[in-house]
This record gives sequence, C-alpha cells and structure tokens, in this order.
Amino acid sequence: WLKRKATRALHPDPCWKRAEHCRGAMSSTLIWECIKGNSSFIRKSTNMPIMSAEKGNLCSLNSFKFSGLSNAQVFDISSTKKGSNEKIVITTRHSKASRAHRPGSMLLQSGLQKHTKKGLAQVKKATEGSFCRRDLLELAEKKYQKVKTSFKKKKLVFKSRRAGK
Repeated sequence: WLKRKATRALHPDPCWKRAEHCRGAMSSTLIWECIKGNSSFIRKSTNMPIMSAEKGNLCSLNSFKFSGLSNAQVFDISSTKKGSNEKIVITTRHSKASRAHRPGSMLLQSGLQKHTKKGLAQVKKATEGSFCRRDLLELAEKKYQKVKTSFKKKKLVFKSRRAGK
C-alpha cells in the first residue's frame, strides 16, 4: 500500500500514463512554428536554401512538408555503413501513440533491397500502401536511385608497363 500512495503523490494527474494526453496538446503546425527558425538541425549558408539535418527529412530542406520533427507521418531514405557493409534504410514514424514522446524509439528504420526493381517496389509499397505519404513517392524514388549510385566505387585503372612497347 505504500507504493500506491507514493505513485499517487508523484502523479496527481490520473491520465499521466497515456501518451495521447500529451500528444493531443500540440498540433503539428504549432510544433513547426516553434522550430522553423530555431532548431539545432538547421544548416544555413550563403546563396543556398536553408537545409535541415534532422532524421526523417527526405530532401533535407527546412520546410513543413519534409520535417521529421513536426509531421505525424515521417518518411526518409538514407544510407548506413557498419564496417564494410552498406545498407539503404527507410525511416518512418512509429504507429503507436505511446512512442510519440520517446526520442529513442520514435522513429523506425527498415532495410531496403539494393536490387533496383525490388527496392523501388518496396518504396512504392511504403508510400502508397500502408503509409500515407503518397505525395513523396516521386522524390523517394529519385533519392533511392541517388543513394544506390553513391555505393558504387570508382575502379582503379593500372597501366601496364609492357603495353606501350
């Protein structure tokens, strides 16, 4: 009975366990208005658009459409390297509302096939199928192609000393 009294004393609000209670307080437009000019992810340079380094931002632009912090639905394609292993990864937001305020588990990452036909099918399924960001399909396909071509290494050409003779 002591543990119950201590818990009630620390949390007078009866809804303290529910994440929906906290998430419903702020809309995505309000969050965007707060972070659009003041964010640690903003990268500014002269004669360039304002860029953003946040996870979940498909084009790395500082805009509401691509923001990974303020949008409820996040989509990004990126590459990860672990040792000599390179992977293409899709980043989406967790579907459970209880994960909304947990920065470590808010975003989900799943791998993509490197085979072009299968990889583009996975991107299409993620945007049009279960996911709701159909507006980002064309940009996601272009970024998939760019990430895939970034894995190609330049081959070193060695000239033979005997070839000229």
